Amino acid sequence: MEKPRPRVAIVLFNLGAPDRPEAIAPFLRNLFRDPAILSVPWPVRALLARRIVRARLGPASVSYAHLGGCSPLLGWTERQASMLVAALPELDARAFVAMRYWHPLTEEVVRAVAEWDPDEVVLLPLYPQFSTTTTGSSLKAWHDAAVAEGLAKETRTICCWYAEQGFVASLAAIVRRSLAEARTALPPATAVRILFSAHGLPERIVRAGDPYRMQVEATMGAVMAALGAEAPAARLSFQSRATPERWLKPATDEEIRRAGAEGTALVVVPIAFVSEHSETLVELDIDYRKLAEEAGVPAFFRAPTPCIEPLFIAALAGLVRQARGGPSGIASFSGCGACGRAHRRCPIEARAA
Repeated sequence: MEKPRPRVAIVLFNLGAPDRPEAIAPFLRNLFRDPAILSVPWPVRALLARRIVRARLGPASVSYAHLGGCSPLLGWTERQASMLVAALPELDARAFVAMRYWHPLTEEVVRAVAEWDPDEVVLLPLYPQFSTTTTGSSLKAWHDAAVAEGLAKETRTICCWYAEQGFVASLAAIVRRSLAEARTALPPATAVRILFSAHGLPERIVRAGDPYRMQVEATMGAVMAALGAEAPAARLSFQSRATPERWLKPATDEEIRRAGAEGTALVVVPIAFVSEHSETLVELDIDYRKLAEEAGVPAFFRAPTPCIEPLFIAALAGLVRQARGGPSGIASFSGCGACGRAHRRCPIEARAA
């Protein structure tokens, strides 16, 4: 008699995004009320969140209007979930999508997982690099909701996979194609630079021990090593500043102006996003492309996100298999902590302290 396949719930975490114009304001309120985003006591956080939402609602509405009033993020994530299950035929798997700030919200997904009644659960954030503001917040929300629901299944958590071999290979393949497109379109004498662009963070969060910047730099280093010596020079930058404080530098807009002053064409590579959404389709493709034209950048190319690239889906499947081969609890793609004591807000380093 054939052995039954393990019944595994795979939970994919992402930020979430408005699914209609009326959802923009509540999405922003959910985002900026999160203590992982604004780490001040509640009365002050509520006041700051209200002010930030009021200031950002107009620009955000314009941004989502370019996308028809809603984001494609959920659709892409659902396709990733479906393809991931298909890549794991040895399991009776079901992939659930849990969004942090808009539907399907974590509490909804915990209930759905409990109703499905799996043998075990694998938590897989779709953030390659760990930050307390993204993965950390999502995992806390999951834990709190699971306790409230009484969901007590054997659970394995992947906290980060910033230099996982398959992920790096998928990014390198995408960058090679974008570089080939650029070289075909440009005169041979035109200088080309790769500009890796990651979502920014306030500097205070990194100073507090968040490993995000270190992990983004490690992703960039791994991709450049995979590209080899023939790849052009590369720089790292940070986009999407959202609050009036010091954020990680250099900013993507500063690097675009620098390229314009130097007469260098750009191949911009989203390095911390794995799906297309407003920060790639609008901020990079429209806003920063326009800035590049105004700054005199000879040409502006944007590499796509991994989305449903076969190498990327295979990498996600490999992460699930690796997690299931280890003990319950939390681990990185390398199976142990790689952040070091300086990054004390890494969940593995914090647990070991």
